[in-house]
Amino acid sequence: MTIPERVIAIIANQAMLEPSDVTLDSSLEDLGIDSLGLVESIFAIEEAFDITIPFNANEPSAGDFEISTVGAIAAGVQRLVAEQS
Repeated sequence: MTIPERVIAIIANQAMLEPSDVTLDSSLEDLGIDSLGLVESIFAIEEAFDITIPFNANEPSAGDFEISTVGAIAAGVQRLVAEQS
């Protein structure tokens, strides 16, 4: 499973959707994920990939980790995984 596929699966699980209902263009808002769901998704992604995402729950738009779409999250995760290697 690729990184984007794993991110989609994790986010779909958090949103209680089928992975086929989640695309890279989906926003978290479109998927019905609120701020608590976002934090839970971030934690699940960190655990799945053994990374630390630079994300501040109090200021989600601050920082250099883009959360506007599932694809942006997947790209950020790919970057963090690559940096870790």
